[in-house]
Parts: sequence; C-alpha cells; structure tokens
Amino acid sequence: MGEWLPLPDVAELLDIAVTRVHSLISDRSLLALRIGDRKIRAVPAEFFSEHEVLDSLKGTLVVLADAGFDDEEAISWLFTPDDSLPGRPIDALHSGRKTEIRRRAQALAW
Repeated sequence: MGEWLPLPDVAELLDIAVTRVHSLISDRSLLALRIGDRKIRAVPAEFFSEHEVLDSLKGTLVVLADAGFDDEEAISWLFTPDDSLPGRPIDALHSGRKTEIRRRAQALAW
C-alpha cells in the first residue's frame, strides 16, 4: 500500500475540523486503520483526489460493507491487484470505473 495520512493531515487536506473527519469515517465515506508502531488512525492517501474524497469511494465502501467486509478487508480488496481489471480496484475508481468496481464488490457477497 502507499502513503497513509493521519487524521489531522486528512483534516488539513480537506480543510475541515478533525471532528468532521471522524464523522466521515463513521458514515463510511472514509475508512481508517490503526497503523505503525504508535497505532495511530490513518487513511490511505489514494482515497483522495486533489483536496477532496474520491467521489466514487463512499458508495463502494458501503457495497463492500454490505458484502460483509470489515474495514481492513475492504482496504485490502481495494489495493489488491486484479489481473482481470487490470490493476487495482482503487485505480479503477480513480479512472471513473465505479460501476464495474461496485458490481464486482457486490458479487463478493454471493
């Protein structure tokens, strides 16, 4: 996986309060994991496009949760290369292929 942003850095990137970042995580617009030696909560940097949350991310995260994925599993799935795409699901989301990715995520529930 690439770069991780601690929650205060996410707040700065989005120009919002850290409490709002916590709300974005609570409503599954973002996912955060505890990483590093200090186990701080951080968000993958690739969840952002410019200074905003990747537009297609929230709906995809909801579909993955509905398929039974916890936060760590969802992040892992998004960042695991898939030869049939080709590339990683997160890359496909960045290139505007959210329908295909959500369809694949939905199929994981069956």
